[in-house]
Amino acid sequence: MRKLKNSELGRPSIDVFKETTKIPLIVVLDNIRSLNNIGSVFRTSDAFLIEKIYLCGITAKPPHKDIHKTALGATDSVEWEYVEDTLSLVEKLKVEKLKVIAIEQTENSTMLQDFNIEFNQKYAVIFGNEVKGVQQKVVSEADICIEIPQFGTKHSLNISVSVGVVLWDLFKKFRF
Repeated sequence: MRKLKNSELGRPSIDVFKETTKIPLIVVLDNIRSLNNIGSVFRTSDAFLIEKIYLCGITAKPPHKDIHKTALGATDSVEWEYVEDTLSLVEKLKVEKLKVIAIEQTENSTMLQDFNIEFNQKYAVIFGNEVKGVQQKVVSEADICIEIPQFGTKHSLNISVSVGVVLWDLFKKFRF
């Protein structure tokens, strides 16, 4: 078995990528502290054809060298926008008929593997702060809370890992 060179992977140019049909999914970052985590979210969103990323609250915005270090150019391919208040954004998205999903451990949360998408529905998925998670006032406004099952001793996953797990799962449900 031989590793493929980047030139053999057949990846689209940024211009072609921007014209590619995306899955009907928006990522919302609620007060993410780590610039490396933000860059990782951009790179993962590029990989799974996410429509847009909203950066909210204290979440840093490109251009920034530490975001770029992990995004590896995905800040140029993935559409993004900064919005100061996550709750205001959630209210706006709900008016636009998006279903809002908070990724959080809550009473009556739905396990990720049990969540089924509606095919003519657009979604916004919210990931929260590395320490405090998604703000309670934002969780309260969400249409549903999805929890990633965990079986070890720790209480949470790193946000970049959570984004990878959730986006891959939802991408599969939209595409396959």
